[in-house]
Amino acid sequence: MATKHEQILLFIESLKVGNKISVRQIAKELNVSEGTAYRAIKEAENQGLVSTIERVGTIRIERKKKENFEHLTFAEIVSIVDGQVLGGREGLYKTLNKFVIGAMKLEAMMRYTERDSLLIVGNRVEAHKLALEEEAAVLITGGFDTDEHVKRLADEKKLPIISTSYDTFTVAAMINRAIYDQLIKKEIVLVSDIFTPIEETYSLTTKDFLSRWYELNEQTTHSRYPVVDDNNRVTGMVTSKDVIGKDKFLTIDKVMTKNPMTVVKETSLAYAAHMMVWEGIEIMPVVNNHHRLEGLISRQDVLKALQHIQRQPQVGETIDDIVTSRLEALKDDNNQFYYRSEVSPQMTNQLGTLSYGVLVSFVTEAASRSLRQSKKGDLVVENISVYFIKPVQLESTIEIRPRLLEVGRKSAKVDVEVYSEKLLVSKAVLMAQLIDR
Repeated sequence: MATKHEQILLFIESLKVGNKISVRQIAKELNVSEGTAYRAIKEAENQGLVSTIERVGTIRIERKKKENFEHLTFAEIVSIVDGQVLGGREGLYKTLNKFVIGAMKLEAMMRYTERDSLLIVGNRVEAHKLALEEEAAVLITGGFDTDEHVKRLADEKKLPIISTSYDTFTVAAMINRAIYDQLIKKEIVLVSDIFTPIEETYSLTTKDFLSRWYELNEQTTHSRYPVVDDNNRVTGMVTSKDVIGKDKFLTIDKVMTKNPMTVVKETSLAYAAHMMVWEGIEIMPVVNNHHRLEGLISRQDVLKALQHIQRQPQVGETIDDIVTSRLEALKDDNNQFYYRSEVSPQMTNQLGTLSYGVLVSFVTEAASRSLRQSKKGDLVVENISVYFIKPVQLESTIEIRPRLLEVGRKSAKVDVEVYSEKLLVSKAVLMAQLIDR
């Protein structure tokens, strides 16, 4: 039977997109405490079912598909620009296809304004009205208001009209930044993209006898299975090591490994891979927020997916992408590899000097390349210690010199020195686990 928390989530999911909800309403309608209702609404927000907007409240929104990540909802625009909704609240869940900056004559402005777009304009009431008639939302900059008849039209059309204190240029930059961030997120592969769903997997229950493991092993040739209780919650894992030599009439809960590591579908694939490599795990259960089994991921599937991702073109450029693409490999007089890069504006902090995070990315990338060139394999960083760091100015050229201190079969220790203008500006030691390619 579903818990009260799950019942509330199902109720919220059944609501029509655009409906407004509140803690008190949910508590009264489903006969639960306000605390339970509040926690469920927060969970619904995390799942993308609702959006809470200041001075508006919580509304049911359409859950965004991954392939549509670059499309922002008007509710998200309100949050990005710290806006105030003047009218058309019922349309906040809608997504915008493009935005138009209204820095032109009215006639030209309307040629570019189309259905589901967002017109960004100042104190031009006639433009506000015409945009709404064209089925476009309006964002008024400079903190201006609009006429009452325009607000009534926005309510009638269910298209938001929003006011923000920022100027047009700042607002456009903020929305562009948000879209760019969404594009980067779109490229992040999650466990949900590759996991094997529960319908295609096998599991054991705590009350099963060990003989059931042998039956599944013969049927599937697999040797690892998650163990669930009566409510389908994951309580353990069973492998061949757990059952070999044990009495077949023992129950599974007597031999299983309790409290196994699990992931949720929203976990990034890279994080899952790191966990599985560090802990030496071959199979990991995928669970929901109530720890109920949803499927499985295997280390082999994860590594195959990561290899596939590396061959795909990327849309958004992260700091790691910038560091990787601009790091030039050179050889010194002793035929040892070292790496060179220029400090670009994206790599600096608020003081205009090389940021600590970018320095760590440089150190990690140089150490990784050094190990690959020694044909030792790829690495997963376990620990990095930066002993000191001196300021490095914008547009300076830096040289990163990694030196392998210890390299074993499964781990490595690398000393890295960073120079700028022939002066030592940072020194770090990196500990890593090696992954065979």
